[in-house]
Amino acid sequence: MNKTFFGHPFGLSTLFFTEMWERFSFYGMRAILILFMTTDKVQEGLGLDTETAGAAYGLYTASVYLLSLPGGWVADNIIGQRKAIWYGGILIMIGHAILAIPAGTTVFFLGLAFVALGTGFLKPNISSIVGSLYGDDKGARRDAGFSIFYMAINLGSFFGQIFVPILASYNWHMGFGLAAVGMFFGLVYFRKTENESFGEIGLPPKKEKSDSAKSVNPIFKYGIPALLIATLVGLQTTGTVNLTSIIGVAEAMKYVIVLIALFYFAYVLLAGGLEGPDIKKVLVIVLLFIGGATFWSGFEQAGSALNLFARDFTERNILGWLMPAGVLQSANSFFIIIFAPIVGAMWVWLAKRNLNPRTPVKFGLGLILLGIGFLFMVSAAQIATSGMKAGMFMLILTYFFHSIGELFVSPVGLSNMTKLSPPQYTGQMMGLWFVATALGNLIAGTFGGHFDPSNVQQMPELFMTFVKLPVGVGLIFLAFSPIVRRWMGEIH
Repeated sequence: MNKTFFGHPFGLSTLFFTEMWERFSFYGMRAILILFMTTDKVQEGLGLDTETAGAAYGLYTASVYLLSLPGGWVADNIIGQRKAIWYGGILIMIGHAILAIPAGTTVFFLGLAFVALGTGFLKPNISSIVGSLYGDDKGARRDAGFSIFYMAINLGSFFGQIFVPILASYNWHMGFGLAAVGMFFGLVYFRKTENESFGEIGLPPKKEKSDSAKSVNPIFKYGIPALLIATLVGLQTTGTVNLTSIIGVAEAMKYVIVLIALFYFAYVLLAGGLEGPDIKKVLVIVLLFIGGATFWSGFEQAGSALNLFARDFTERNILGWLMPAGVLQSANSFFIIIFAPIVGAMWVWLAKRNLNPRTPVKFGLGLILLGIGFLFMVSAAQIATSGMKAGMFMLILTYFFHSIGELFVSPVGLSNMTKLSPPQYTGQMMGLWFVATALGNLIAGTFGGHFDPSNVQQMPELFMTFVKLPVGVGLIFLAFSPIVRRWMGEIH
């Protein structure tokens, strides 16, 4: 009898534990990143001001996901998803090892570059293989499989966001080094089980398919670089941004990411050889891209503005122990671990009764929950303006609503990328989902840069921005869900 993993294909176990360790390293490091950059050099940090650190944080986290687009293309057309995961994990491990070296700003940013490049290879392709395990099954069981996979993400991030910040409170670079160890364990487990788990799934494409795919190579080889250069030159010459500073580069990247997405979607829709039904499904992916970018722009405040608020304006003393600020981020992962199987089972239960909400409804509700979560941060910021420190419970409530919203958006979005994508573009469309995440992360980082600890009075209005924006976009998704449902056809 074929082995299974909680009633799902056994390959899900390989992906589960590989992703768990990768997310341990990624989120563990993320929990201390902006804190390390804004800590003064006397305390062995980088000593950057908040605005510069926020821009650097946004650029790094955006790059992690933006590089998923070429990472998906390389896997689809040249090396296959399995090799992309393997080589990506190696680059990530090297990057975290470099971060463990106390050798100054240049070496630190080199380490971040390795992590970003490696994640660009690993992240879209491990998610693509999850979808491939289910073949033609595009129903609730696939969604449930992605929810289980999502538990791996959050199990890894939960422990990473506890142990890495605690170790970093004694020595920053020991914390970064622990992240490298986590990725090492993920690589070992993947290599040990991949042949038994996947069979032919994720192998390099056959020669004829690869040759066909290479016909689009000039678009990527010349079109996108030309677009990027023209955009950057235009932004600099018009004075819109200043590319000689990290802050200016971060601002420019917002324009660049939007243009890359528009360029690629236009190419696929106009010259991708698609027919009517597939065109409508790609248009749905465009809408999910917008919803995803909006969601992550608020959600990823966890690593920037919310992390800084936890450090400077939150009472973290527990029986004489001062909890490291980054540990509070583990609340999100804790809630996901508890509620992911419940929400996944709920989708299956509703589907059996023909009551499973369609994707645009789930997205709309997820965005509204995100906005509700920020209402607690508005209250916490108002407490801070009075000169008092807010209780940790305010942040925990924020993370609770964000976590439930995340379960309505992220695993559903991942699943729908594999269901809606034309077969020849699966890896690339998964990459585009992470480009949306890149845009959201960049907005989150630059927004966090406006978080000025010396200007407490501005904080309530800053957080109110992320009440109004996601709730507004969520209501639009709910209003237009009947039209989007028709475009999706039989896909839920």
